[in-house]
Amino acid sequence: MPIRVLIADDHTIVRDGLRALLEAEKDIQVAGDAADGRDAVRQAEQLCPDVVLVDIAMPELNGIEASRQIREACPSAQVIILSMHSSAEHIFQALHAGARGYLLKESAGKEVAAAIRAVHAGQRYLSQKISGQALDDYARQRKPGPLDRLSPREREILQLVVEGKSSAEIAALFSLSPKTVETYRSRLMDKLGIGDLPGLVKFAIQHGLTPLE
Repeated sequence: MPIRVLIADDHTIVRDGLRALLEAEKDIQVAGDAADGRDAVRQAEQLCPDVVLVDIAMPELNGIEASRQIREACPSAQVIILSMHSSAEHIFQALHAGARGYLLKESAGKEVAAAIRAVHAGQRYLSQKISGQALDDYARQRKPGPLDRLSPREREILQLVVEGKSSAEIAALFSLSPKTVETYRSRLMDKLGIGDLPGLVKFAIQHGLTPLE
């Protein structure tokens, strides 16, 4: 049985490139692809693939939150994060959300098939440029940061707010009232000590919650 893979990246050229690479492998089958994190969660729930490749910076729902929801929707699916970020904090957040692999985009083409096979076999896979020992040391010494103050729902709403969604649009997405969304927004701003939208945008970009574009 081939390893069934779902690809999630908001750039068509990246999705097509990964598909071409993986379809050349006899033991790997591309089951589907998604252009944003929310669609990735939906497809993972429907397809329940063996492995999901998730870009860390996607609209609607970033790769970290998508990983968490994919693992809840299909616990047997193993997640690999694709990222330009090599900081220990980004990697820690990804693994903490349930990802089993972390691939730097600069080397993903060379390592992606090996990473898929490794996480499918139950192993952790980090790009060759990432030191697993250094990451483990970081995790032991790490102190809680501002993101840790927010609930998963608050992080989702934060991303949607900074991407320009109105309270009514967010409310419809989660089957909430606009007033409840406003309460979430006010509460997360209080927790972060941020008083305006530009401050929220800067925070979200710095912490990889939303794409730069």
